[in-house]
Amino acid sequence: MEIPLKYNASAVENKWYEYWMKNNYFHSIPDDREPYTIVIPPPNVTGVLHMGHMLNNTIQDVLIRHARLKGKNACWVPGTDHASIATEAKVVAKLKEQGIDKNDLTRDEFLKHAWDWTNEYGGVILEQLKKLGCSCDWNRTKFTMDDDMSEAVIKVFVDLYNKGLIYRGYRMVNWDPEAKTTLSDEEVNHEERQGLLYYLNYKLEGSDETLTIATTRPETIFGDTAICINPNDERFAHLRGKKAIVPICNRVIPIIEDDYVDIEFGTGCLKVTPAHDENDKILGDKHQLEVVDIFNEDASLNSYGLQFEGQDRFVARKAVAKLLEETGVLAKTETHINKVGTSERTKAVIEPRLSDQWFLKMEELVKPAIEAVLGEDPDIKLFPKKFENTYRHWMENIRDWNISRQLLWGQQIPAYYYGNGKEDFVVAETIDDAIELARKKTVNSQLTINDLRQDTDALDTWFSSWLWPMSVFDGIRNPENEEINYYYPTNDLVTGPDILFFWVARMIISGYEYKGEKPFKNVYLTGLVRDKQRRKMSKSLGNSPDALKLIEEYSADGVRVGLLLSSAAGNDLMFDEALCQQGRGFGNKIWNAYRLIDGWKIDNTISQPESSKIAIAWYESKFQKVLLEIEDHFSKYRLSDALMAIYKLIYDDFCGWMLEMVKPAYQQPIDAKTLKKVISIFEENLKIVHPFMPFITEDLWHYISERTPEEALIISKWPEAKPINDTLISEFDFASEVISGIRNIRKQKNIAFKDAIHFSVINNENLNTSFDAVISKLGNLETLEYISEPIEGALTFRVKSNEYFIPMAGAINVEEEIKKINEELKYAEGFLKSVQGKLSNERFVNNAPEQVVASERKKEADAVAKIETLKASLASLQ
Repeated sequence: MEIPLKYNASAVENKWYEYWMKNNYFHSIPDDREPYTIVIPPPNVTGVLHMGHMLNNTIQDVLIRHARLKGKNACWVPGTDHASIATEAKVVAKLKEQGIDKNDLTRDEFLKHAWDWTNEYGGVILEQLKKLGCSCDWNRTKFTMDDDMSEAVIKVFVDLYNKGLIYRGYRMVNWDPEAKTTLSDEEVNHEERQGLLYYLNYKLEGSDETLTIATTRPETIFGDTAICINPNDERFAHLRGKKAIVPICNRVIPIIEDDYVDIEFGTGCLKVTPAHDENDKILGDKHQLEVVDIFNEDASLNSYGLQFEGQDRFVARKAVAKLLEETGVLAKTETHINKVGTSERTKAVIEPRLSDQWFLKMEELVKPAIEAVLGEDPDIKLFPKKFENTYRHWMENIRDWNISRQLLWGQQIPAYYYGNGKEDFVVAETIDDAIELARKKTVNSQLTINDLRQDTDALDTWFSSWLWPMSVFDGIRNPENEEINYYYPTNDLVTGPDILFFWVARMIISGYEYKGEKPFKNVYLTGLVRDKQRRKMSKSLGNSPDALKLIEEYSADGVRVGLLLSSAAGNDLMFDEALCQQGRGFGNKIWNAYRLIDGWKIDNTISQPESSKIAIAWYESKFQKVLLEIEDHFSKYRLSDALMAIYKLIYDDFCGWMLEMVKPAYQQPIDAKTLKKVISIFEENLKIVHPFMPFITEDLWHYISERTPEEALIISKWPEAKPINDTLISEFDFASEVISGIRNIRKQKNIAFKDAIHFSVINNENLNTSFDAVISKLGNLETLEYISEPIEGALTFRVKSNEYFIPMAGAINVEEEIKKINEELKYAEGFLKSVQGKLSNERFVNNAPEQVVASERKKEADAVAKIETLKASLASLQ
């Protein structure tokens, strides 16, 4: 089959992906081979392919294709996460466009809309991954809201509750007023923002005296239930036992003492708002203060806000501050840098809020997960190792996990209420189980299902994805099934460091709780994708390229190479589109290399030249040496280094040297033995490139020979390790320098390559003659002889202590060379005259800066030396 002049990526990529899918190469079932398993970090069902996904999934595909070629039973499980907050926000926005208010819908009605949205848009990102060449086992695609996945989540909740590890508590939580749900501490980002510090004067009860407090949130005065001073602060000793009046609302509140107050901050007087600050809540509990919640769930003020009721907190802040200023309460304002918590998903400013929520106790659960990564003989390795410190900090400072969310989209908490008290509930996997438990608990056999009402909250999305490596193999519902026993623990997890705690650590915790062992052996944490200015790529900055357009322009293979060339292990990726161009260029280089080979005519009657024989022997050893490097890089997840080793091997050693060494003379045939070996070597090259560039390599594989589906490259065999001849490699390195020396002289002296030259060697290094045939061929030598004395008047160069000579007689056109030297001599003499003219000018020498004069003297010396060299060259030619 004749190979086209150019590689058509778009046609080829579609063709081979369909071929791979049709032949079920990606699908895995348990057998007697060693399993190699990766579970995809499930992207949000709302997601579309971005540069982070591109990097992460390229790495996973490289690992899975490498394992497949190594003969392992490779299984890459794809799927998506239901992403409670993000998806619900998308559905609510769509309903709003249709004039529908979420609050007017029943849970079932809303869920129908959510499922419609998911079915319409939910598979987009997985389809896009196919464009990248991802060889996932699509038959195994999972969704965290699939019935079996949800059943596993509920089963775990009930189990943990029965173990006493899940409890319901009235606690201060992180409230996202935009999503109208709680968030765990890990879903809150803390960022510094500039705001104002407001100094307010509170009157003392029964007196005209005032005390001044400083606050960043004047709108919260409606929730003040005390003023607190430090008992050691003598400035306020006279306030002990007195009461103050809250401005605007005129509530009388006590002045309390506690050493929690920082004497140095603000005025030393602290207003206490137990409903809206975690530390204030602790103070409130300690001093038995009233709790006044002033906010609605959207962070607008409620009726406690008096005339500001219904105003958003930030609008109310300005309005309250204005009124306080008008009434003389506001003494002054100062700029102030404050740490503000924001929602990781909606970016809304978090509001501390008291709420009844469900929590998972973490203190005991976390211990095996700490030992697994940080113990003396760890079961799980993090790459790069530097992330162990981050892991340690999070895990050793862990707090109970708030697992309930005030959302409809997600697994509904399996708690069923039957009375009015806080403890009037049961937890069960099904409502039928719940009614039985409720009847036993209440000793009331007359209770019916109609008497139960299920908790309206949903579980945190992470509470489903923390089971992912087990639940995708049905390991929770059927803990001893064939697949979980075969594929678990998985091998490698590839993900971003930003979810090391959210997801990775929690999967480790659940793995030890439910399987008694690690969920994976290695965790490779990729860097973040940044632009050339080191800015994180984002839609808001407009610095993130369209992933699919990149593939369209540079090919999937080109983009994969571009991503990996710019991604050192664990470090942030400085993405440069030029690297995708380089990736595409590498593909073209491989393509053209095969076109060259394919164009050679074979002659079965000619014998193999010595130059080809030694070239093949050298390249096979070089290939084996690089193969060891590649495997070492894979073992350390240094995929960028593995790719670079392959790139240099093929670009420089194969295309740059070996093909030149074996290439027949112009319009001459090649011997059969060499061509067969070259094709075999090219096939081995394709195998090591395939994990990185799957499309072009599969395409070339089938141009080389017609192959059955059983002979496809994707399921071929990774090259076997063979002995390495290091002597041959070092001898070639020396020979390549000799060839470069010959080529440099040809270029300098304008000796056409078609003109054969005589060549002599003083072999001070005592090298053998292995590569003489190659040197003769690539240098186009008429003769190559070994001599003991230098040749006078010859062109010469050195490689280490070896001396090489090319007699000028017959090697160059003497008349042309004399003409060329005379022209150079004329220019050099003119230049010298100009410089010496400057230096003979006393004003210049005396007034010019010292370094300028020194520079001119150096120019003079260089010109004199060059003139002498040129005159000597002329003399040798005449």
